[in-house]
Amino acid sequence: MIPNSTVAVGVQDGSFEAFQRGVARAIQYTSLCLTKLSGPVIQDIRLARITVDGLDATDVLLNNLAGWEYEVLILGGATFAGFNVIDVKNVYKFTGKPVIVFSPKFPDMKATLHALRKHFTDWEMRWSRYEALGALFKLEFDDAPPVYYEVIGESTDYAEKVLREQSINSRTPEAIRVADLIAKGVSPIFQDPMESRYGS
Repeated sequence: MIPNSTVAVGVQDGSFEAFQRGVARAIQYTSLCLTKLSGPVIQDIRLARITVDGLDATDVLLNNLAGWEYEVLILGGATFAGFNVIDVKNVYKFTGKPVIVFSPKFPDMKATLHALRKHFTDWEMRWSRYEALGALFKLEFDDAPPVYYEVIGESTDYAEKVLREQSINSRTPEAIRVADLIAKGVSPIFQDPMESRYGS
């Protein structure tokens, strides 16, 4: 552990093949990667499988956080694997750790709501998880475009301290950047519906 560095867990998902929602077909999966970092130093990595457009991401996330000591959780968005929306309030309730939801650009919530209404019969429940995030904040960088975030369980001052501390190689938090690289790299392993070694 690096002295005075915040121990952060970054969460990001892998890729998956595009398909037409609403058409009967086999369930699709992709990877979910959790990286535990102290400053730029990777302390641990965990990988799991989540369902594309499912509702299992919250439980999978909580299961994989079990046993880890960390200070803050940074999510690479509120949704993973399409519209597998994280119940951030529930994550904070069960972990007791602050949660920062990071976005590299201003989220188009109007388009998100339209997509949910169009493709999901349970769109109201999924949308309520977005609404539970509360206010969206902007963080400015001197030499780069701003980023956006929501924070649960801590102040904006704390969230911005963490995000600036984590902007090691880019304006993207290092824990998210590393998780993204790993998740995308191992996606093909987790996309196979017959694969049973990588359960949630």
